[in-house]
Amino acid sequence: MIESTRREILQALERLSEVAPDVRFGQLIANLSYLAIGPTNEAIWEMEDEQLLEAIRQHTADLSQRQSNVA
Repeated sequence: MIESTRREILQALERLSEVAPDVRFGQLIANLSYLAIGPTNEAIWEMEDEQLLEAIRQHTADLSQRQSNVA
């Protein structure tokens, strides 16, 4: 069974993918690790699920806001 945090991450990634369809998935995860931890080589390895989820939510909100400002 998938734990609830992981399920939330997967659902949030789906929403983020909708607002950033041109970003490759690997890039997306790497960028999110930098948003969650900071730009370090270890960020992707040290990021906790809760930090990833918060980074996804924030990035989705930021991109959605930018898109609404353009429209």
